[in-house]
Amino acid sequence: MLSKKAKYALKALLYLTKNRDKGLILISDIANEERIPRKFLEAILVDLKTQQVLQSTRGKNGGYTLAKDPSQVSVGNIIRMIDGPLAPIPCVSHLYYRKCDECVDEETCEIRLVMKKVRDATASILDTTYLSDMQKVNVLLEDNSN
Repeated sequence: MLSKKAKYALKALLYLTKNRDKGLILISDIANEERIPRKFLEAILVDLKTQQVLQSTRGKNGGYTLAKDPSQVSVGNIIRMIDGPLAPIPCVSHLYYRKCDECVDEETCEIRLVMKKVRDATASILDTTYLSDMQKVNVLLEDNSN
């Protein structure tokens, strides 16, 4: 399940993607527009800055902007940065693999085989969906409503 923190991170990044042409964006603008508690958002944005997804400038004219082009930031990577592995169980994770304590034989474990399919399908979607793709969907929806 997607945590609230990861959901808010994606919402903030999408807001920054949509408003890229406006330069630096204030935390208060993101918080108000996306209905994200400001203190929680501040912590999320600091995490994303540490991960070099965002850049920030302090001071009167400060704010946040994307450090990378939206076409280079995948949803899967953002979720991993915030929530950790996409895999539902550790024995099928690529980046965070850990053998299950009770497992006798990973090769024949029925649970592992199904969860590997879940991981593969999830990663396939999330790792090939970028912020720019998500923004295009929003633009198409807006165009169709007129």
